[in-house]
Amino acid sequence: MKKIIKRYRVFLLLAVLNGIMIAVWPDIGIKSLMITKSNMIDMLSVIPPIFILLGLLDVWVKRETMVKYMGEGSGLIGVLLAFFIGSAAAGPLYGAFPVAGVLLKKGSKLSNVFIMMGAWSTTKVPLLLFEASALGVKFTVLRLLLDIVGIAVIAYFTEKILSQEERQEIYSNI
Repeated sequence: MKKIIKRYRVFLLLAVLNGIMIAVWPDIGIKSLMITKSNMIDMLSVIPPIFILLGLLDVWVKRETMVKYMGEGSGLIGVLLAFFIGSAAAGPLYGAFPVAGVLLKKGSKLSNVFIMMGAWSTTKVPLLLFEASALGVKFTVLRLLLDIVGIAVIAYFTEKILSQEERQEIYSNI
């Protein structure tokens, strides 16, 4: 029982806070519950397909293949593949975390996973198309180039700054 409470402590705390808000400020509390319901429906429409695809990735792609193309010795191919995975992905950023976990479990280099996460959040193809139509191609290309350089630099330095213990902790928490 303690383990379950510890695992879901944030959820339980928010449920209690929502209960207090309903008791003290009913209008705000009910609005909060409606927003929570809407967010849950959004998440439940995105997360299951991602987990199905991750299950297929886990079964279909061998660890040796992942290490070869995105592992420690992958070089530029790993970086480009990480950018491609992140840019081609669909769904909100919280969908990238399970993908990152599977990539790490399969032996991907930490900086390549950071690149995939950065690309997922900033270089999605549909977002670029909308941005080009709304803000212009010149702006979109400039932002994309700056994002690509920034993501790669941040990923590289983040990996270098992490101590061996911190890296081990990341891999052990998968």
